[in-house]
Amino acid sequence: MPLHLERVQWMPSPPLVPDDGPIDFPHLQRMTMGDSSLEREVLAMFAAQSSELIEKIVKMPADVAELTHKLKGSAQAVGAFRITEAAEWLESALRDNIDTAEALMTLTDAVLEARAEIDVLLKRS
Repeated sequence: MPLHLERVQWMPSPPLVPDDGPIDFPHLQRMTMGDSSLEREVLAMFAAQSSELIEKIVKMPADVAELTHKLKGSAQAVGAFRITEAAEWLESALRDNIDTAEALMTLTDAVLEARAEIDVLLKRS
């Protein structure tokens, strides 16, 4: 039987995990055992910490890798997975000693986006 090859139009694959915004609220609810006041407290602490860390990270101090790792862990805990992914990208760029500008900009944007959503949520309730 002869082999039949056909050119297929390439299409990007959908994300493996649905992207419903900067914070994965079902994840946060699992982590806080459904306690809405604890969710609010955790989000408020994360908002403050992420702002403080990103201000330090953009200055690229000697301990930038440690600061980025700390931000990544905190983001993962609250379900801010865009920040987690951007922080991993920056960590890789730092480790591989390649240009960090795009990764740093992506991380900064992800933090700003998460902060905006948290601010809206905390003012709404």
